[in-house]
Amino acid sequence: MAGAGVAALVAAGVTFQSANASERSATPEPRTLSVAAAGKLASALGEDLGSDAAGTYYDAKSEHLVVNVLDSAAAELVESAGARARVVENSLAELKGARTTLKQDATIPGTSWAVDPASNKVVVTADRTVGRAELAELTEVVDGLGGTAELKRTKGEFKPFVAGGDAITGGSGRCSLGFNVVKGGEPFFLTAGHCTEGITTWSDSSGTVIGENADSSFPDNDYGLVKYTAEVDHPSEVNLYNGSAQAISGAAEATVGMKVTRSGSTTQVHDGTVTGLDATVNYGNGDVVNGLVQTDVCAEPGDSGGSLFSGSNAIGLTSGGSGDCSAGGETFFQPVTEALSATGTEIG
Repeated sequence: MAGAGVAALVAAGVTFQSANASERSATPEPRTLSVAAAGKLASALGEDLGSDAAGTYYDAKSEHLVVNVLDSAAAELVESAGARARVVENSLAELKGARTTLKQDATIPGTSWAVDPASNKVVVTADRTVGRAELAELTEVVDGLGGTAELKRTKGEFKPFVAGGDAITGGSGRCSLGFNVVKGGEPFFLTAGHCTEGITTWSDSSGTVIGENADSSFPDNDYGLVKYTAEVDHPSEVNLYNGSAQAISGAAEATVGMKVTRSGSTTQVHDGTVTGLDATVNYGNGDVVNGLVQTDVCAEPGDSGGSLFSGSNAIGLTSGGSGDCSAGGETFFQPVTEALSATGTEIG
């Protein structure tokens, strides 16, 4: 593991199943949409549908937005807007209630849960550290939630991981730079909060001190803001570790089904898909982090704080997960939009 006690990553396997859902037939052909356009349409439909909305996700293969609804009238509204409708059993209120029950009765180290709109359930995952007694307790709670939740196991261990993507070090720990940002015309960068909780002064890979902490939030969230104190270049781009870089011009909300790329100083660049939103992770050290983006992108210790992006849009900061980039695994990310709002910064 790279770094001392500052490596973070967590995982929960969310699978796209269609239990509890039925596809409507003889419906208008949905529009072909980009991820960004699908996200905007999902937001607009969410406002129009109100309590009839039951989650959305992006079908990358067909390039369609899929919207879960509770009745045929809502389905017709979705189809007329150019999306694909699915009539499902569980409302967002019921799924939220399941999450509340899990938080009250099953906050066990080594577990996570996230809403999977493709299966219309809250998917609960237990890592390898969850013992027999705790697993029995967790199983009882999940079974009591009926068709709103399902339980899975992962072979890995949920733990936090300590440029865009470039290495940053401090003390005995190493993390990764997420995104360069500006505030009041001054340069800063974002990284993971579990990194800035343990380290206050940061250096680049050459050992040159480049910044001091300006803000930090963990475990309520997982973001840290560092102010540049050295005269160094700080372009708004992510290192692709092949001699080139991806320019970053803005930030966007994640959408389930979105194709994303992660850059970090341990394992460099890997691709994957967003599999869940508003995920809760119970790290083995007792820290509970909420509101994370869940993906099937791999990561390892030292990648923490690194960049998750889609095209030129910043999406997330690497928080933690399970697995590695040899065997695979799942990874969680702090949403960049939330970190920007909380710190009063802008991509740049």
